[in-house]
Amino acid sequence: MKTADPKPTLLSQYKPPNHRIDNIFLTFKLHPTRTIVTSKMTITPIKKSKLFLDGSELKLKSISLNGLDYLSKANIQKQGLYFNSSDLPGKPYILEIVTEINPEKNTSLEGLYISNGMYCTQCEAEGFRKITYYQDRPDIMAKFKVRVESDLPVRLSNGNKTNETKNWSEWEDPWPKPSYLFALVAGELLSFDDHFVTKSGKKIALKIWVREEDINKCAFAMDALKKSMSWDEVNYGREYDLDIFQIVAVNDFNMGAMENKGLNIFNSKYVLASPETATDSDYQFIEGIIAHEYFHNWTGNRITCRDWFQLSLKEGLTVFRDQQFSSDQNSYSVQRIKDVIQLRNRQFAEDSGPLSHPVRPQKYTEINNFYTATIYEKGAELISMLHKLVGPKAYKETLNLYFDRHDGEACTIDEWIKVFEDYNKIDLEQFKLWYDHAGTPIVTVNEKFEKETYTLKFQQQLNKKNKNPKPFLIPISFGLLNQQGTEIIQTKVLKLHKKEQEFKFENIKTKPFPSILRDFSAPVIINHKTTDEHNAFMLKYDTNEFNQWEFGQKLARSSVLQTILKGAKINSLFANSIKDILNNSNLDCGFKALLLKLPTHDSLTEDILKLKKVPDPIKIHQALHSTQLELAQTLQSNLDDLLSELIPFNDNELIKVGAGERALYASLLKLNTFLDGGKLAYERFNEAKNMTDIQAAFIPLMSTKFRPQAIRQFYKDWKTDRLVIDKWFALQIIYCNPNDATEIAEKLSAHKDFDFKNPNRVRSLISSFCSGNPAGFHDVTGDGYKFTADWIITIDKINPQTAAKLCTAFQSWKNYDKNRQNKSKEQLNRILLTANLSRDTKEMIDRIVSKA
Repeated sequence: MKTADPKPTLLSQYKPPNHRIDNIFLTFKLHPTRTIVTSKMTITPIKKSKLFLDGSELKLKSISLNGLDYLSKANIQKQGLYFNSSDLPGKPYILEIVTEINPEKNTSLEGLYISNGMYCTQCEAEGFRKITYYQDRPDIMAKFKVRVESDLPVRLSNGNKTNETKNWSEWEDPWPKPSYLFALVAGELLSFDDHFVTKSGKKIALKIWVREEDINKCAFAMDALKKSMSWDEVNYGREYDLDIFQIVAVNDFNMGAMENKGLNIFNSKYVLASPETATDSDYQFIEGIIAHEYFHNWTGNRITCRDWFQLSLKEGLTVFRDQQFSSDQNSYSVQRIKDVIQLRNRQFAEDSGPLSHPVRPQKYTEINNFYTATIYEKGAELISMLHKLVGPKAYKETLNLYFDRHDGEACTIDEWIKVFEDYNKIDLEQFKLWYDHAGTPIVTVNEKFEKETYTLKFQQQLNKKNKNPKPFLIPISFGLLNQQGTEIIQTKVLKLHKKEQEFKFENIKTKPFPSILRDFSAPVIINHKTTDEHNAFMLKYDTNEFNQWEFGQKLARSSVLQTILKGAKINSLFANSIKDILNNSNLDCGFKALLLKLPTHDSLTEDILKLKKVPDPIKIHQALHSTQLELAQTLQSNLDDLLSELIPFNDNELIKVGAGERALYASLLKLNTFLDGGKLAYERFNEAKNMTDIQAAFIPLMSTKFRPQAIRQFYKDWKTDRLVIDKWFALQIIYCNPNDATEIAEKLSAHKDFDFKNPNRVRSLISSFCSGNPAGFHDVTGDGYKFTADWIITIDKINPQTAAKLCTAFQSWKNYDKNRQNKSKEQLNRILLTANLSRDTKEMIDRIVSKA
């Protein structure tokens, strides 16, 4: 049976609520299969109309209004229930509804579910309607009081604990919030405790709740939380507003984490860490995500979004805040480069394909499908542009006005922009185009130099899919270097606001070298033709580290592309530049490690498409492999010395001293493996004392004769640690020979430890296969497509959100040759014809196969 097309939700159809919910008192009598939820709401009619309450998969037990039985007055539908206006009082009333739900059966991990014996909730975006009937929309903000009845020892909810006995606990949140921020947890848990004293002297209790076996992996997360609280006070003046802040680590979770007011629920991957089990990258992710969810307390909770079309109002802003925080904790340049790599790999690909959508979309079918890189990463870049346009001081003052003006409200992006216009006395109507138009603008740059006048001409190429495209306001950070590599114009921001625009610079003695889009000041593609000599010069001399890396990437891409298209050897300019970098003691080791990383498969694919050629994933893989081999051969004379200088980094302390050195060591060890067949890497694998070093050695061994021994040893050492075994699955499939990838993926999916009901395990194998081994996924046989489609169909039956996310693997299917297109289309159609396909997955596949 073909799934019927669901009706989309449109921004243009938004209407304010006709009923306000002032307070809600929830009582939970927890039971694995028969949890009873009693909801007592104080409702105030705003105007005379029917009342609709969202509800899904609920067993309705009773309804009363002001103490009178009202079950017969309810009109029960599949999506919820409603009361006719004639059956409702014209003044505030109390509506009590009793429902029964089955947490054990809830494999979608939305609403209230059970994860390994622990009760847990996930209500964003529309999970609360699976708990009780309610106006499940973000502009309904009520004060919540919660009573949890259970014989489990730990019973948590939002806000402050007000009362407790052996069998029940009561919690009260004094701040009005939408239902998507509701949270409940109950189970056999231990807490890792600390406290934080706010700038006004208030002592806040801090608790991280985990299973007993994980209690020794919480110290770093707690430290990150305290740093976040302090940083938000210093940089934004935001003080925490409850008596307690709690985090719970959950094994089965669709997302990374959730910012529920006062009770953050986290995927355990982003809380638990020890040097033996977590890499430096894991630590950095934990620090950033802890900060992100804490920062939501103000940008998301105290001020939330009016409707889901405004999702980036909270997410884009909070991502920008966590990026600022991470830059302050680590190297600014390294952090910025990593953020931009993430943006280009995920969001640029999204923007150039069938899943492209504006930061503020005009419609959606399933809101879970719009938790995308565009909403998060591109949304953060828009905030970053505002920061550059008004300057750091004015930005901070503008944010203070935003908090003062809209505290306690559900807002729109227009209201956000209005605050900037009012405080800075500027017109941002043109800037708002960024929110409403999809696609990545291309900015073409041309230079002219005559009579000591240097001219830069910019031309915007706008997305043709947008009707009547208008030029964007684009801040372009820019500097100039002379022929000796000395900066003659320091960083300034050029405001590009026309389709074509020129900027002139006088009294320039010789033709300069431009450094354009420093620190990636806008999410655009710069089309600026430069020679390899130009790129090598700027890699050596540019004073902006981001652009140093950018020119290094251009040089590397030029070399790899020549290998792909012409079978050419490694570019000597590129190889010599890398030599110079490694021998430059003034450069940060983490920065050197990034400069050593070759361009991604996706970026090379885009370059080939720009040349109007059809990319071949196998040829791209082979070119990257041969480039690494030749680079290793070029560096052979100094590899031993470089490695010996970096060897002793088995630091088991929680501090990140040596993270840059370890990253560089990992890059060099991988190159060395091309020369010695993995001998040194295998020695290091057996000697390593922390997971960063273990993984650094394990990765290059995946393409050597030591692969089987390393895989067996890794599993033997870590088979009882769920998060480390996630790595075991992922690294095997990412770094295997593409010719064997599908067969290996199939064998791993049959492994006794592969649990397709656990989203982390699915991501570690299936997602890693699709995105981490593109040549394997795009194998000419089409077996990779079939393997992925099989799992999408299987997982969709139990967890539509996870299945829908897997569908993005097919978003670039039209970029490849006819054979691959036909085999992709065959699998996409097979998914679409699956009986009872979820609307999450159906919407994704419809968009991917659409001609739009």
